[in-house]
Amino acid sequence: MKTRSKRYKESEKPLDRSRPLTLKDAVGLLKKFNPPKFDGSVDLHFNLNVDTKKSDQMVRGTVVLPHGTGKKVRVAVFCRGEHEKEAREAKADLVGANELIEKVAAGFLGFDCAIATPEMMKDLSKLGKILGPRGLMPSPKTGTVTNDIGKAIEDVRKGKVEFRVDKQGGIHLSIGKVSFSEEQILDNASRVVEAIAESKPASIKGKFVRSIAISACMNPGIKLAV
Repeated sequence: MKTRSKRYKESEKPLDRSRPLTLKDAVGLLKKFNPPKFDGSVDLHFNLNVDTKKSDQMVRGTVVLPHGTGKKVRVAVFCRGEHEKEAREAKADLVGANELIEKVAAGFLGFDCAIATPEMMKDLSKLGKILGPRGLMPSPKTGTVTNDIGKAIEDVRKGKVEFRVDKQGGIHLSIGKVSFSEEQILDNASRVVEAIAESKPASIKGKFVRSIAISACMNPGIKLAV
């Protein structure tokens, strides 16, 4: 049986597991928790009413967080020619073509987001088994396959994040840091909830979101009223 820390148990005392809270009330309670000694993340957890075996029920998209993630995002850009200059001017952390592909194939994964020009996707396909499971494979659906490299990098720096349903029908997304104000966490969380609600597949009848919870690093999760 997992042993909880004293801090976790203290945070858990005011929680009524039988009563889901509004997002505003949940964020207010979360900010009262005793945080760890580092600036941990605040996360949202969704359980969706989808059948992930059906291709038309694979929920995926992007959302720009009004206050960013609070995390420095390392961006890798796979491109050639003039696009390399554009990527460097936009301050991408890594820029390259075949040499960067080979570096990743050899095990390098020192980046949090990958952007590619359309012409690079054929060569990049060899990294599918490496980047795909980690959610790093560029995709036109998320705006990470584009010729407008500068804008794509700018969007990521501003707080654009990707969400994608897992095999269990869940979506887990970091929406900021414990050091954020209540207003910042509420704004970011509200935008994510809206974005996921708007991504409901047409084939889903009835309730789409089964449950939502919000949690702060190393503290208990709080169930939200859906």
